[in-house]
Amino acid sequence: MSSFDTHTGARIRQHRKLARLTQRELAARIPYSYSLLNQVECGARAASTDLVAAVAAALRIDVSVLTGRAVTDSRLERRAALVGPIREALDLYDMAPDAVRPSRPVTVLAGEADQVCRQVRATHLRTAAGALPDLITDLTHVVLTAPSTDAWRALASAYRTAHDISLKWAYRDLAALALDRMGWAAGHAADPCLVAIRHYKRALSHQDSPLGSRLIRAGHEVLEGRFSREALAVAGQLHLGASVVAARADDPSGVARHIEAARELAARVGGEAREIHWLSFGHLNVALHDMGAAITMRRYDDALRQARWLRLPPSTLTSRRARFLVDRALVEMETGLGEASLRHLAEARRVAPEQTRYHPRTHRTVRGLLHTTRRPTEELVRMASWAGV
Repeated sequence: MSSFDTHTGARIRQHRKLARLTQRELAARIPYSYSLLNQVECGARAASTDLVAAVAAALRIDVSVLTGRAVTDSRLERRAALVGPIREALDLYDMAPDAVRPSRPVTVLAGEADQVCRQVRATHLRTAAGALPDLITDLTHVVLTAPSTDAWRALASAYRTAHDISLKWAYRDLAALALDRMGWAAGHAADPCLVAIRHYKRALSHQDSPLGSRLIRAGHEVLEGRFSREALAVAGQLHLGASVVAARADDPSGVARHIEAARELAARVGGEAREIHWLSFGHLNVALHDMGAAITMRRYDDALRQARWLRLPPSTLTSRRARFLVDRALVEMETGLGEASLRHLAEARRVAPEQTRYHPRTHRTVRGLLHTTRRPTEELVRMASWAGV
């Protein structure tokens, strides 16, 4: 479903459907024939400037919406305002603040690092982003003036949260910088599990290349000979990362091998290891990654069976529940279950609106529903408008 929104004609079709018009109804409103409009929408003919202007006027939208030239989005501006101070705090990793700041105990700062991580897991991204710059600045001051293992660990955790927020908001350059800073802090903390988690995060950034597998191996090497519950949980998460890389390579045997290895480690860890670096590694996490791999490999019937089998307990993290609902909506769209797809997308919006609105699979699902629906329902139109599709 990745190519139907890549040309002006496709955008005309999408916004015509949002206006709940058929091709013939739109053609009747513009000085161009139904046949020409049909050819433009399917990509057989290029859309002329005059035709685009006529369609925009008929649909009462800006021409830039149809040409793909982005218009100002106040939501993007608000996010950019939150991201700027985070970027500055990451840039000044080796410099103490130029203003006197009240000294706070490391235990308090470590608690705040846990809190912003908890906020991200609860999908309160803007709240976490607002608190993060001062936290990073204070921890930077501590590690430069009175370094300790606990301070370095807390700083590494804060950098990881900066990475997670940046990635969810599609600031990939900032996410990569945050991971570099996390590696720097984890090295000073001499914490192999933190180092391995960084390798896991880096691998997900390179899941389309052999580098992803190499980083997963590096993570396992760091943990070699370590059998604590913490190390087992991190090793299991690395196997889940490896399943993602294998799925991107369309390697079902590799996926099965790593999912089984993760399942065995989950049994050894016992229960959901939510307290270990906020990984929440356990049998549920393994099952969700198994379903995710099926989606990536376009085995939608398998993914739908898995989605129907899964039962998320009430204690499931908000971010994880919302991601499951979005994934299920995508699978249902791909298997022709449009009503169920929209219902689960609406539930994801209710559970975690901020995460759902910006998730790429939300946009993919909405576009797919618009593409396959002759006359969109008012509910679908509202969802598309809310998501900015």
